[in-house]
Amino acid sequence: MGDLDGRGDLAHAFEAPELSFEPTRVADGVVAMTMDTEASMREYIKINLKVPFVGSVGPVAAAFDFLASAAPGVREILTVGKYAYEVRERHYDLVIVDATASGHIIGHVAAPDALHELVRMGPILDQVKWMNKILHDHDTTGIVMVATPEEMPATETIELRDRLENETSLGRAGVIINRVLPELFSRPEEKVFGTFASEAGRKALREVAGPAVDAVIDGASFASNLRRSRTQHIERLFAEFPNDPVLAVPQLFVRSEGLRVTKLLATALSEELGVS
Repeated sequence: MGDLDGRGDLAHAFEAPELSFEPTRVADGVVAMTMDTEASMREYIKINLKVPFVGSVGPVAAAFDFLASAAPGVREILTVGKYAYEVRERHYDLVIVDATASGHIIGHVAAPDALHELVRMGPILDQVKWMNKILHDHDTTGIVMVATPEEMPATETIELRDRLENETSLGRAGVIINRVLPELFSRPEEKVFGTFASEAGRKALREVAGPAVDAVIDGASFASNLRRSRTQHIERLFAEFPNDPVLAVPQLFVRSEGLRVTKLLATALSEELGVS
């Protein structure tokens, strides 16, 4: 697993020490790393130019910054290239990259194509070709889009799909709708709840359970209405992606995050996929 923007969320999810550029075991069968552009540049130069480095990259880093400013896609190619290299060389069963927000991901995944337009021969062209071979193989690589069931995230997910289709050759692996609220009541139960929520119903319940009844009913009403308002966005995403796997992950009502929550999410996804 890889953390593209280095925020540290991935380490927190596995309750692991701070991750580095070097892949580190965080669970049985799971290794993780976080992206470091300078470290990626050091590794690239060491592998491809056979130049060993001790300490700071120094003048090479300055030259790289100049090149990155002049040529589009150079900085991103180190990020995408690192993960493509891990796929090619390490032979993992699965590589998952926690990517940047939808507004920035296109620049990363389209970087090899942009660099291909600039470089017409030589070793860099050869490297861009094998990266593109991995990225453009829909049986190997796919974008998984994640959205919450709200208007703006749903719209951004649809817009990202359109940009992927129009600006890249990458395939889609599916859509995950996160934080889906449970349905509290069936239709018959909702009618009963409506009776309890009426002023007469509340008054009768107060006599039995006290004034705290109002807070409970108001909370249940809010949750039910919120679930109902979000249903339209869930239905919209299913309708917009008729040929893609669309998975719904439930809202987890937890006070903290960590390995336990990661396991709960993994279980929910497994159930949606129908695997054990």
